[in-house]
Amino acid sequence: MPLNEHPQPFKLAAIGSFLLFSSLVIPKSAAQAAPTQAAPNSESLPVLSAPAVPIQPVPTQPIPTQPIRVQSAPPQLAPAQPSSVTPESAYTLGAGDIVRVDIFRVPQYSGESQVLVDGTLNLPLIGKVNVDGLSVEAASGSVSRRYGQYLKRPLITLSLISRRALQVGIAGEITRPGSYTLDQNNTDSARLSRVIEQSGGITQSADLSQVQIRRTQRDGSQKIIAANLWELIKNGNLGQDITLRDGDSIFIPTASVPLENAALLADSSFAADVGKPINIAIIGEVYRPGPYTLQGGVARTDDAGTPGAGGSSESPTTVTRAIQVAGGIKPKADIRKVQVIRPTRAGTPQIFDVDLWQLLQVGDLKQDAILQEGDSIFVPTAADLSTQEIGELAAASFSPNTIRVNVVGEVKQTGVVELPPNTPLSQAVLAAGGFNNRAAKGSAELVRLNEDGTVQRSSIPVDFAEGIDEKNNPLLQNNDVVIINRNGLAAVSD
Repeated sequence: MPLNEHPQPFKLAAIGSFLLFSSLVIPKSAAQAAPTQAAPNSESLPVLSAPAVPIQPVPTQPIPTQPIRVQSAPPQLAPAQPSSVTPESAYTLGAGDIVRVDIFRVPQYSGESQVLVDGTLNLPLIGKVNVDGLSVEAASGSVSRRYGQYLKRPLITLSLISRRALQVGIAGEITRPGSYTLDQNNTDSARLSRVIEQSGGITQSADLSQVQIRRTQRDGSQKIIAANLWELIKNGNLGQDITLRDGDSIFIPTASVPLENAALLADSSFAADVGKPINIAIIGEVYRPGPYTLQGGVARTDDAGTPGAGGSSESPTTVTRAIQVAGGIKPKADIRKVQVIRPTRAGTPQIFDVDLWQLLQVGDLKQDAILQEGDSIFVPTAADLSTQEIGELAAASFSPNTIRVNVVGEVKQTGVVELPPNTPLSQAVLAAGGFNNRAAKGSAELVRLNEDGTVQRSSIPVDFAEGIDEKNNPLLQNNDVVIINRNGLAAVSD
């Protein structure tokens, strides 16, 4: 059937479907670029061989104008890392800093400038700009706003050329408290640990867990920043080694003396120099009590033996080394309750006990406390000591190696004999060769010079089979005198 013989609605439907199909297939740009032609006459269309079925119109849908990007999975975000820049470490400008201001395409206004005493920059065209207490970024913004009043959209770069010297103060448990000037061009010199090191180091009474830094804010208020330097020593936490600012005040409080941390404290990089001579005093049950100047536990003496002259040692001075210099402990020393009296910066002295018996028994080295300038050591007298304890004390390293006893009278070898410490009287007689034929063998006289200047003289029975006994066979002390008297026959014959 000719197409023109179909009903009129069929013609319109066929033409509409063709136009719709063309609009979907032919790109818009191609359709616009094609020359415009007159629509063909519907009477001249060829005859269609397809059956006369109504053509369903294709539903129209919007064509996307942008390409579609297909993602297989959302991207994985890396966990955020904490910033290493903290408010405490941000540098703020102050009087003495030298900065450079660069204005894009305006070289006549660019150049270096120094922050004046009042905290301002005197710049061309705009005059003074207050930058005191501002970071470099904030100061750059302040300068840009001022130049924006005269220049259209100025591009300004402000860079720090030279940092000013910092003035900080430090007090508390420090060797040399006071005010210090720091060179900021060496960035490490402004660290808290370096300032402590520059001021001579901390004392053994320092509380490193509560170091305080007082910082003045722009509004005049005080901000206190706490630093735990134990975290730096034990765990290497550099976040506690705070960078200081101009005008900061450091205070290191006093703490109770933790004996278990004393060695770690003394080995830290900002501890006091252990090789430096210190003045101490030792009293009580030692053979040579009094003041001493020690350097690493070695008495400083000159050629004449006078304390206080040359000598060197790089080891710290401890309680046992001080006792050794003082001649060692006496036989009646109570080493369980040795006291150390330590002055503090707070004005109240610290008194703590060290148990040297634990050092002898189980090797507890923390009981051998490290001493510092001004310490005093007191060795008390024991109330009661067993024979076993006396023997162990005599073998201790802080007991004297020998004592000098003068044995005179009716013995084979009279004179001064050197004996081990804690030697009983009967052993001193044997060391002098024993009794001779003129001796009264049943007894001896012991002459002892007491610490108060008095002389004690007593008659002691001599029995070589007797053990150590306070009455019948007492322990001898340094410089004791043992007198063996003559018997009755020798006295008559003489």
